[in-house]
Amino acid sequence: MTAIAKLTPVVRTYSWGSRTALPALLGQQPDGEPQAELWFGAHHAVPSPLASRPGTPNLAAAIAADPVGELGEASLAAHGPHLPFLLKLLAAARALSVQVHPTREQARAGHDREDAAGIPVDAPHRTFKDRNHKPELLCALGPFEALCGFREPARTADLLDALSVPGLEGWAAALRSRPQRDSLGYTLQAALTAPSRLVRAVADALPPLAASPGPWNSVAAAYATVADDFPDDPGLLAALLLDHVTLDAGEALYLAAGVPHAYLRGTGVEIMANSDNVLRCGLTDKHVDTALLSEIVDLTATRPSVIQPSPTGVRGETHYASPATEFALSRIEVGAEAVCLTDAGPQVLLCLTGEALLEAGPALAAGAAAFVPAGSPCAVSGEGTVLYRARVPLVGVS
Repeated sequence: MTAIAKLTPVVRTYSWGSRTALPALLGQQPDGEPQAELWFGAHHAVPSPLASRPGTPNLAAAIAADPVGELGEASLAAHGPHLPFLLKLLAAARALSVQVHPTREQARAGHDREDAAGIPVDAPHRTFKDRNHKPELLCALGPFEALCGFREPARTADLLDALSVPGLEGWAAALRSRPQRDSLGYTLQAALTAPSRLVRAVADALPPLAASPGPWNSVAAAYATVADDFPDDPGLLAALLLDHVTLDAGEALYLAAGVPHAYLRGTGVEIMANSDNVLRCGLTDKHVDTALLSEIVDLTATRPSVIQPSPTGVRGETHYASPATEFALSRIEVGAEAVCLTDAGPQVLLCLTGEALLEAGPALAAGAAAFVPAGSPCAVSGEGTVLYRARVPLVGVS
């Protein structure tokens, strides 16, 4: 039986990250760098090093050496010789880009097209880093703010009226009079090609609207934060089309392919298919491809669906339901009596508070994680311990 292995997290220092949130979780002193994400997984870009398997450099190498032993027959048959999910801790102190993720078919076509064009996979202007889609789920660890999905067009027209900015009248008229997909497509293109003077005028109109009583004050306050983060960025105007959502600790948000979104503030556990494919249209200093984004974005108005956890058959465990076939995420409150987490597929266990004591593996302090190979005996105990459990939802396998 393959041994449980402790994972060394890979720190991603994107500019929007918090300088304090993740170091505080890990019990470390901040180093002044914005730590945006900790990655726990086997993505080819930055596979997690293995701290407890001498001679095996990282999780991707371990899986390549023994895919059946690490992943199990069922996961291997369903998803191939790769860990199908990527688990992250995310801490946003500034707005992330307005972005969408492709379908699997779009990702494969785009990746092959960029390969044929000779664009290196690590080039800054490369869009498709791999050939996979990227459905994702974000579980808030505290108050979390995001923009997610197109707002119903007539409601966005009301917001534009409330801003009273010259130049937005035509957008509001289109949102009220045209069919939904046509109106959203037209307005999105208008936003992404708008002159900087219109961006500044909207940015100036947001604080007064946020300060006035009425239905748009909290929404305008969120957009004002975006404007402060990215002055003169046309992504602000694209963001006006998206619904504003706030999560409390323990609530989650699922994002399917094509759904435009941007995280604004907060810390969370994020799980996704094993991909790093992102198409951005603004609020970023990274590569932006507005034409390609317009081809992939889903021009459907959808209200954000906040997911509440539901109990499972495991003591102390609650699950976040989603339609994803690559991953399942749950939260476990662990006590002194050990709970059995043995599973037919691969797992990653991430400790958030306290200390997780694995009977057949390493102890995990807050911020530490372990990879549990398929079928490996796994019993966990602790005091005041909270774990997040990432696994593969293998239908018909117990």
